Amino acid sequence: MSEGRCTWCGDDPQYVAYHDNQWGRPVYDKYELFEKLCLDGQQAGLSWLIILRKTEHYRTAFDGFDPAKIAQYDEAKVEVLLQNPGIVRNRLKVNSIIRNAKAFLAMEQQGIDFSAFLWDFVGGQPKLNHWQTTAELPATSAESDAMSKALKKAGFNFVGSTICYAFMQAVGMVNDHLVSCPQHAECQR
Repeated sequence: MSEGRCTWCGDDPQYVAYHDNQWGRPVYDKYELFEKLCLDGQQAGLSWLIILRKTEHYRTAFDGFDPAKIAQYDEAKVEVLLQNPGIVRNRLKVNSIIRNAKAFLAMEQQGIDFSAFLWDFVGGQPKLNHWQTTAELPATSAESDAMSKALKKAGFNFVGSTICYAFMQAVGMVNDHLVSCPQHAECQR
């Protein structure tokens, strides 16, 4: 393990690579944000490592997370998805991605930029925290509470405050790398 690295990623090579190269790095592309929000919703009740290992399968199964394509899925497509062993075969979770795609498109039709909408919850800039230990990391925040409420109002689901906070950490809205972690400073660049 790298000196000072956040301990939550353990020694699994895929998890370490995710920690070192993705988690906490600011993402501004609205389509990447949509994908990540949907994937974080798939994690509900599961380990993130399960979803991380299935990410490429999700991208293939859900047309590269293209909201316009996903919004057109019908019940026959849902049944096909529920037979796909590469994703979590849970009807509520599969339907949540479709519902979220429709909500994303509705926001776009209203002239709301999805990236700007999400980043507004942190004032458009990453929030830098200074945690010493993993035990200090919160599961939610006032910002994730507000984001969750706004996303639900916009028609999204599987976007509770805990999911929103994990999403905010993952896409760099909140830098929760431990201060001892080399990525703490790296994600600020």
